[in-house]
Parts: sequence; C-alpha cells; structure tokens
Amino acid sequence: MARKIVITSGKGGVGKTTVSAYLASCLARKGQRVLLCDADFGLNNIDVVTGVENMVTYDLVDVIEGRCRARQALIAHPDFATLYVLTSSHSAPERYVSPQAFKLAVDTIAPKFDFVLIDCPAGIDDGFHRAVVSAEEAIVVTTPHISALRDADKVITLLKSYDYKKVFLVANKLRGDLLAVGESLAPKEIEELLKTPLIGVLPEEYLIYKGALTNAHPAFKMIANNLLTGKKRLYDVTRKYVGLVGGLRRFLKRNL
Repeated sequence: MARKIVITSGKGGVGKTTVSAYLASCLARKGQRVLLCDADFGLNNIDVVTGVENMVTYDLVDVIEGRCRARQALIAHPDFATLYVLTSSHSAPERYVSPQAFKLAVDTIAPKFDFVLIDCPAGIDDGFHRAVVSAEEAIVVTTPHISALRDADKVITLLKSYDYKKVFLVANKLRGDLLAVGESLAPKEIEELLKTPLIGVLPEEYLIYKGALTNAHPAFKMIANNLLTGKKRLYDVTRKYVGLVGGLRRFLKRNL
C-alpha cells in the first residue's frame, strides 16, 4: 500500500512545490512507483514544475466528475519510468472539489504506487484540509524566517488533529554563510523550536532550483533516502563556508 504524504507549508513561497517535484523524482530514480498529485485547485502548477504541462489531457476534476477513469488522467513522466503526475483542475478551475471527493480519487489510484506525494496549497483554508485529509503522513516545509516558522507551527498544530502516522520537517533556503558564523537559526534550533523531526535541509543556492529533475541536488537525494530508510542524514549547508576558502566565499557572498 502506498505511503500517502502531503507536503505543506502554511506560508507560500517557501519552496513546497519544488520540494514535492524533486523529492518525487529522487524516489522514482530509486525505483519507487511515485504519484505526484496537485491538490491546489486555484494556483496549480505542478505540471509546469515537472515539465509535463503540454501532456495534460485529463485532470482530477475529470476523474471526479466521471469524464475519464483515474488511470487516464495519469501523466507518465518522460524522464522517469515510475513517476506519474496527476494535475488538479485545468479543465474546470471554477469547480468546487470536496475533501471527500478528492480523497476517494486519491484512494482509488494509490494502490498502484509506493508513494503518493500530495502538493498542498499554501494557507490553512479549505484547500489545506482537502489535501491533508487524503494523506497519512506529512512533510512541512519552512524557511528560517520568523513568518515562515510561525506559519509552520500553526500547520503542525493543525496536523495533530488528523492523527498522522508521521510528521516531518524540511528546512529550506538555509544560508550556509550565515550559519557558519552563527548569524542564522541552525537546523537543530528549527527542529527544537517546532518540536518536529527534520527529515532534510536545503541550502539557499541558485542552482538547486534551476537544475533539471534528472539532475537533482544531493540534498534532495538525502531526503528521499531518509524517507526510504528511516535515517536522518542531513545535508551540511555550511561545508562550503568553513576554513580559509570558506571565509573568502562568505566575504564574496556578502559583498557582491
């Protein structure tokens, strides 16, 4: 049976959709059968992030309203044999989709996969509850900024009412140059502040988000491996900024 994991954040712009896409690709590269499902029926863009926007024929609304079978709406990713994308609402973005209808659609498809990753819309309104009711685990994405941490804390509190098996934390956009000199919250401090175990950390680097899904950053690969093995190996975002050469990198990063 698939592990159904919702990837959420509370605050928008923290990299939730990007984490969803790269994590899905890394799991697929390890031979896992993965369904990446877009639960955002307003600002849906998981097809764009994964590069399959021109391959969409049917979507979740079509499935729910009976215009196609669930398997007909699945988009096989051209670069990963075991990765499939399910988009939310290209055909009818104005349609209301109930949490029950969304859960039924996900549960119908889930048995064919090892992982179902649900990209949750930002915020904690109806879209949030529609997404999280269909999952059994959660990954909360945050950045070290106070507004993102506050929203992540609210989301974690809400998730407790769903009696999830596991709730994990991904700390995104960590600046290694600031961490190296103690000027930013460390991953351990974020973990303790939110009282939720970290399953991954991601550096604030330009190339981490510009690389193709087929060339994922090692930090994403670590998260996928942690999910599969239960380990908690975290990427060291400070390693480029320690020592003599690291000091020069810190100087250049702050002054250029």
